[in-house]
Amino acid sequence: MRVAFNATGLLSPLTGIGQYSRQVALGLAACQAVDAEFFYGAYWGTEVRAAPLPAAARVLPWIRRNVPFSYELRQLVQKHRFTSHAQPSRFDVYHEPNILPLPFDGPTVVTVHDLSWIRFPHTHPIERVRAMDKYFEPGLKRASLILTDSEFVKRELMEVFGVRPERILPVLLGVEPLFRPQSATETLPVLSRHALVHGQYLLAVGTLEPRKNLQVALQAFMQLPPAMRKQYPLVLVGMTGWHTSALEAQMAPLVSAGEVRQLGYLSREDLATVVAGALALIYPSIYEGFGLPPLEAMACGLPVIASDVSSLPEVVGDTGLLINPQDADAVAQAMQRLVLDPAVRATLAAKALARSQAFTWDRCVAQTVGAYQQVLKSANV
Repeated sequence: MRVAFNATGLLSPLTGIGQYSRQVALGLAACQAVDAEFFYGAYWGTEVRAAPLPAAARVLPWIRRNVPFSYELRQLVQKHRFTSHAQPSRFDVYHEPNILPLPFDGPTVVTVHDLSWIRFPHTHPIERVRAMDKYFEPGLKRASLILTDSEFVKRELMEVFGVRPERILPVLLGVEPLFRPQSATETLPVLSRHALVHGQYLLAVGTLEPRKNLQVALQAFMQLPPAMRKQYPLVLVGMTGWHTSALEAQMAPLVSAGEVRQLGYLSREDLATVVAGALALIYPSIYEGFGLPPLEAMACGLPVIASDVSSLPEVVGDTGLLINPQDADAVAQAMQRLVLDPAVRATLAAKALARSQAFTWDRCVAQTVGAYQQVLKSANV
C-alpha cells in the first residue's frame, strides 16, 4: 500500500501534533505492509526526520507574527510542491496528520486533533483562526475518513459540523517507552543540571499560551504556604507560544524567588527524566483533543492533576485528581493534597501506571493502517 504522508510538522520543534505525526510516521516506515513517502514542504523523502530544522523555533514564530497571510502563503507553496508529486498513479492513499489536507485526487485520510479555534478562538492568534475558518470545512468534506484522537473530538465534529459518525474513527494516541518510572539515582544526572531534586517539585508541561491555562496553575501555586513553595517549586517545561506577556508578568516575582523554574523546550530524553522526577503533573488546560503530557506522566508513575473537561477524563480516568480548570482554589487544594499525603500519591501513581499501558503507539499505528485499508476497500467497491 503506497501512502503519501504530510510530515511538514516534523520540521518545527515538536508539540503534541508534531509528536503524533512523528510516531505515526515512524510506525509507517517500519510497517512492511506500507510503502510510505514523507512530504517535507519543499521535498519528499522515504526517511523520517530525526530532528527539526535548527532555525525553525526562531524563524517560524517570527513569520507568523510579522508576515500578513502567512498561513495562506504557506498553503500556496506547499500545495504546489505537494501536487507536483502526489498523483493517484503514485500513491494509493494520502494521510494528512495535521488537520488541513492538501489537494489529492484519491482517497484521503485526515486527522482532526481538536476544534479549539472554534470553541476558544481567543486562545489562538487571529491569523490562525482565519486560516482554519477558511480551509478546515472544505478539507473535512474532501476527506474519505476522519481520524480523531478521542471520542470527545468525534462528538465535537458531529455536533459542530454535522459529520456522520461512520465517517469518523477515533484512534487514541500512545506513549513512548522512554516515559517510564525512574529512581532518584537514574534522574540525578539530568535533574542536577537544572538544580532540581527528585520528588521535590511540581511540574507543568505545555506551550506557554492561553489555552494551556497556566495562569490558573500559577494562581493556585501562589496559594500554597511559602515554605511549601520553597520546598516544592513549580517547574514549567515548554516553548513560549503567543500572548504570554501577562503570564510572564505574573510569573516574574515567583521566578525571582526561585519558586517557579522555566526550563523551556527540552529534548524528549530530558523531558522524560524531568517528568519521572516530579512529584506530580499539573495540567489545567481548558480544552484538549487528547492531552499527551498527562499520559506521559502517567507512564512515569506520576499522579496527575488535570481538568475535568474535553478529552482529559478519557485519558486520565480515575487515576488522577480531576478539577474545574477555572477554579484556582480547587487546583491549590489538589496540589496540597498530593504534597502532604504520600499514600494518596502512591495509590494514584500505581493506578496511573497501569492505565497508561493500554495506550501504545503500536496500536495507534495499526489502527491507522487499518483506516487506510478501509478507505481503499470503499474506493474499490
